[in-house]
Amino acid sequence: MVRPAVVVTAQRVLVAEPTVVQIVPLTRTLRGYRSEVTIMADAANGLGTDSSAQCQHIRAVATTRVRRTVGNVGPAALAQVRDTIAVLLDL
Repeated sequence: MVRPAVVVTAQRVLVAEPTVVQIVPLTRTLRGYRSEVTIMADAANGLGTDSSAQCQHIRAVATTRVRRTVGNVGPAALAQVRDTIAVLLDL
């Protein structure tokens, strides 16, 4: 199954072309959980509808499973996602 996700692996790691990256899956179901970050759909991120980044479901996936880049959530939303992950992991 193909699902949208936000890649949260650090840029300095991505330039080394890793075989695994960390992602946060997106869902169209907006639950309002504190562990999720709402990403508003716009032309820059390529989403067709507002979505929720499920930070509680961060996972590692092989780069061969990443099909294509659709857009970019932008620095503010990415910072929110990373901050939420930091809280969840007590970093």
